[in-house]
Amino acid sequence: MADISRTRDIAEGDESAPWWRVVERDGGRVVEAGGPWIVMALRGLEPGAANPPAAARAIDIKAVTALDTAGVTELLHLRRAAGGCPIEGADEARSGLIELVEKNARQAAAAPPPVPLLIAILNDVGESFTRFLDRSARLLEYFGEVLVIIAKGLLRPGRMRVNATIVQMREVWIRALAIVAVLCFLIGVVVAYQGVEQLKQFGAETFTVEAVGISILRELGVLLTAIIVAGRSGSAFAAQIGTMRVNQELDAMQAMGLSPVEWLVVPRIAALTLSMPLLVFWGNAMGLLGGAFACEIYLDFTVSQYFARLRDTVGINHFWVGMIKAPVFGFVIAAIGCYEGLQVKSDAESVGRQTTTAVVEAIFFVIVLDALFSIFFLSVGL
Repeated sequence: MADISRTRDIAEGDESAPWWRVVERDGGRVVEAGGPWIVMALRGLEPGAANPPAAARAIDIKAVTALDTAGVTELLHLRRAAGGCPIEGADEARSGLIELVEKNARQAAAAPPPVPLLIAILNDVGESFTRFLDRSARLLEYFGEVLVIIAKGLLRPGRMRVNATIVQMREVWIRALAIVAVLCFLIGVVVAYQGVEQLKQFGAETFTVEAVGISILRELGVLLTAIIVAGRSGSAFAAQIGTMRVNQELDAMQAMGLSPVEWLVVPRIAALTLSMPLLVFWGNAMGLLGGAFACEIYLDFTVSQYFARLRDTVGINHFWVGMIKAPVFGFVIAAIGCYEGLQVKSDAESVGRQTTTAVVEAIFFVIVLDALFSIFFLSVGL
């Protein structure tokens, strides 16, 4: 058996580095490999330093002392250079490892055929539509469960968790009064100032009172309050329930036979639905007060004159238009916040992601509902 070539000068019996050589055996050429073919030892191997003949009959790895995936990859390179001959001398474990690396290499090499742009666009649209339908189905299932539990609570008031609802009302109503007051007051000032600046061009600056009253009572008061509540309470609901999911508290409740929707979701929805009209009333009052403050400065109206004109020129129907929207917005914000909290996976990153989604979706649906309400009230003459 003649030694024809080897990758580097290897002393006899040296088993500290991988090696290979071409020998004559049984009338054919065979590539023998030996030593540790592992990732830490392969640094000393220079693949391609000596090219085995393409007519090699096989690669014999009986002398290989250790083998891992990096070593198999190098052996496959060697086999490819030797003309694709089979690898012999492997036991069952090494044969399985070689097959696994070969399979992964084939999958990586098989590049998917290029997809036409139109087909790619249609695929994306189809996947998005499928996700939308799936999410819509889950939302309908969730809202159906919530409405069923609420209906059971109305029929059997003892099932309602009144104490939990009152605790949540303290969080979403009492503690939100300050920020709602400040922001609505400032919006009233801004609307009044802009009204004076624009209407004075036509000598109609006194109509600023009507502009402030109608805009605050019909739209800005309820819409601004809903956005504040979505960012404050909607996100809090999603984070609270999501954290309970991460801590496996929801799993524990379900194991005890308790419904998270009944015990966690419904009290929050009830609290925000009841609190929203109170917050909107407070926000409307602060917005009108801000308008009075601005009119007293820019129009020389006293506060009493401002509210007297407001009473005479702005109908009560504008007030009720805004108040009708309030509980609907509260229900939607709370339901979306709790739903996104229930969608949290068992990791902290998911809590932040679903909380952000809850705020964005709540504000989106509030604006969409406000537009629908505006069309409806316009169609019925309110």
